[in-house]
Amino acid sequence: MATSTPDIQRSRRAKNASRPGDRIFSGLSRGSGITLLVIMAAIAVFLTYRAVLAISKDSTNFFTTFEWNPAANPPAFGIAVLAFGTIVSSIIAMLIAVPVAIGIALFISHYAPRRMAKPLAYVVDLLAAVPSIIYGLWGAIFLVPYLDGLNQWLDQYMGWTYIFDKSSDGVARNLFTVGILLAIMILPIITNVTREVFLQVPRMHEEAALALGATRWEVIRMSVLPFGRSGIISASMLGLGRALGETMAVAVVLSPSFLISGHLLDPGGGTFAQNIAAKFNEANEFGRDALIASGLVLFAITLLVNGAARWIIGRRKEYSGAAA
Repeated sequence: MATSTPDIQRSRRAKNASRPGDRIFSGLSRGSGITLLVIMAAIAVFLTYRAVLAISKDSTNFFTTFEWNPAANPPAFGIAVLAFGTIVSSIIAMLIAVPVAIGIALFISHYAPRRMAKPLAYVVDLLAAVPSIIYGLWGAIFLVPYLDGLNQWLDQYMGWTYIFDKSSDGVARNLFTVGILLAIMILPIITNVTREVFLQVPRMHEEAALALGATRWEVIRMSVLPFGRSGIISASMLGLGRALGETMAVAVVLSPSFLISGHLLDPGGGTFAQNIAAKFNEANEFGRDALIASGLVLFAITLLVNGAARWIIGRRKEYSGAAA
């Protein structure tokens, strides 16, 4: 009686599993995963313990207070302004960076000649390695002065939207500028990952579309973008993670204030990472516990964002498998 293909595959897997190298590699992989989970759990426990110590002595609502004064008697501090600034600046960065990154990745992978594509890819790789403090200094010295004109233009022609209504004077040290700077910082990361995904598109898919008479854009729309959708989401989440946790560049550019304003062009605002960097050295032990409490919220937001990304990617894979 002939042996079926599944039986042959199972026998091969059993034979490979009996090899010492495979057992060692499997054990190391499993141990690495468990170690990562233990580290994450230890971080969560530490942050939670220190956060509970601080929040239990807070005289105000930790989630809705527009003030940060742990040294007061009684202590009064909250994360409302920090959460607003972190989320708004990250959304601005994503709205700017993701479409531009996809366009650059498509140009490098499918439009640019090879002599041009390789140097461009190399430059993008270099930009991804630039330290954040360099971006911050560049933003404070060059970007902020040059954005004053853009702010005035937006106020003049888009002020009716309320969001771009500039209600107070001052230089462009606001959440809008921070969002633009974060977009520039995360652009190379999203572009690199997206470009690599686009290069993995099966050549036969593109050739089949061309053989049916599709144009270059139709090939990209029907073959490249659907294939790389999960990769685009993953790249975007990597960029969003950096935008949420960026510290030094935001601290250099932003003029912090504990006020929430829907006018994005008004100076002021704050983010979790910027507030921790600015106040950690001068804080006492209780003040550091309060900062750790805000860091716990940022930790939770990051986990939720990554979890949502994994869920979206999983749903896309299930949908693609069902469609196939």
